[in-house]
Amino acid sequence: MPLWGSAASAPPAAEGDAARAPSGSAGGGGGGVKAIRSLLPTRRRLRLDPTAKLYFPYEPGKQVRSAVRIKNISKSHVAFKFQTTAPKSCFMRPPGGVLAPGESIIATVFKFVEHPENNEKPLDKCKVKFKIVSLKVKEPVEYVPELFDEQKDQVAVEQILRVVFLDAERPSPQMDKLKRQLAEAEAALEARKKPPEDNGPRIVGEGLVIDEWKERRERYLARQQIEGVDSV
Repeated sequence: MPLWGSAASAPPAAEGDAARAPSGSAGGGGGGVKAIRSLLPTRRRLRLDPTAKLYFPYEPGKQVRSAVRIKNISKSHVAFKFQTTAPKSCFMRPPGGVLAPGESIIATVFKFVEHPENNEKPLDKCKVKFKIVSLKVKEPVEYVPELFDEQKDQVAVEQILRVVFLDAERPSPQMDKLKRQLAEAEAALEARKKPPEDNGPRIVGEGLVIDEWKERRERYLARQQIEGVDSV
């Protein structure tokens, strides 16, 4: 079974007994409401593209990349976090973050592809899965993983993504789309690395100031020499 590191859900029998308990009965009211709420579909805070799969080029013995666009479709700031059943062979960039209403980001997912047994191509046999969870935050905050530990009861599972391998040598719409998303993610990463443009007054560098000072002093000394010769 996948190990996400999150709390296990209640047994079906317990949920059913709690749901049948009257709301006013002692010891059963709160549990009944919680059980009913847990059965209701959760309103999505994020929109994913692709929606349920992560496509990776199949290249055994190499680290390959996939991408998923994450967009905040709610009216509040939302924190998101990746989880995976294979943390030793997979990692995400970024592993989480906070999105403003309407903001989107393309996350890159890295995975090491093991060599197959018996020289087979297990394009549809990968058991690795990823899960994206979300948390509503009241105001823009800096992302830290502890946000989800402090408010576990408010965390919602947005989607579980299944890994699908693509034949790297065969063109396909999924492969073309993956290449576009990866290129866009790399461009966004490079843009974040660039220092912000300074539209304020231009400050002359220290080296230029020193050079100009030397030139002025040399001209001054030259004038002093000329004036001394003339006086003689």
